[in-house]
Amino acid sequence: MNGTIGDADTIEAMSPVVRMIYELTSSSVTGILLFAVVFILSAIVYKLGFARKIKFWQNVVVYSFLFLGCIILTFFAIFLPIVEGLIVAALILIIYRLRRMNEHKENSTV
Repeated sequence: MNGTIGDADTIEAMSPVVRMIYELTSSSVTGILLFAVVFILSAIVYKLGFARKIKFWQNVVVYSFLFLGCIILTFFAIFLPIVEGLIVAALILIIYRLRRMNEHKENSTV
């Protein structure tokens, strides 16, 4: 083994979602696709959990810094379960939002 990205040990050390992306696509596209997944999931988690009504230009600044932060997260996501954590966070926030909407709907009808 010479330490290249295609080695079986390196592939085995990858996070499960990254390994799946790597096996389904060519190795040149894996990084870009992984970045897109990390950015989209981060944007969903931000929107569901932390976003407030702000001006358009402020949104541009927030999403620009989110974009820059996701570049760093993408490098961590190769061997750490960053994508899996973002999926879990998004699911928890979606469930919370749905329960809150149902509770609000029930309170408004009573």
